Amino acid sequence: MATLDGKKILVIATNYGVEQDEIVVPVDQLRARGASVTVAAQETDTIQTLVGDKDPGTTLDPDTTLATVSAGDFDALVIPGGTINADNLRLDKSAVRLATSFAEAGKPVAAICHGPWTLVEAGVLQGRTITSYPSLQTDVRNAGAEWVDQEVQVDDTNGTLITSRTPDDLPAFVDAIEASLTGTSA
Repeated sequence: MATLDGKKILVIATNYGVEQDEIVVPVDQLRARGASVTVAAQETDTIQTLVGDKDPGTTLDPDTTLATVSAGDFDALVIPGGTINADNLRLDKSAVRLATSFAEAGKPVAAICHGPWTLVEAGVLQGRTITSYPSLQTDVRNAGAEWVDQEVQVDDTNGTLITSRTPDDLPAFVDAIEASLTGTSA
């Protein structure tokens, strides 16, 4: 039996600008570990990923849209980065609603790179300790959180927030998501 059998994970993204590895690697690895992973985008159109915020990457077909999913149907939320993706997600009412709903329900929320911008917008960082891409430090602090520079930061204060800085941190990021859902240590 895979470690995440029976676990349902929602990954949210816009249809353009998500950092390729920050969506592809978690989706593939979490599925390989047995999780049922649903990718929700703003529209049903293909998701065009980018590499380094500029070069076209692979494409993915979303399973559904942000507006039609509910936190109640999933065990965890993953928010990939990519500057364009993250900047647009934080302005999307459905994405912010989902981040808020998962956090209020105490379900794990994992965000990497610029993904924590959605958590800033959702107002769920007060008193928490997180990491992100370094350029978000001021935003994170202004939202009431402490920012740290490490590959993965897990804050279990009133629910679990799992955050990482860049694609280089993906192995630790995915392991922390698994650990959170299985009750083990990463």
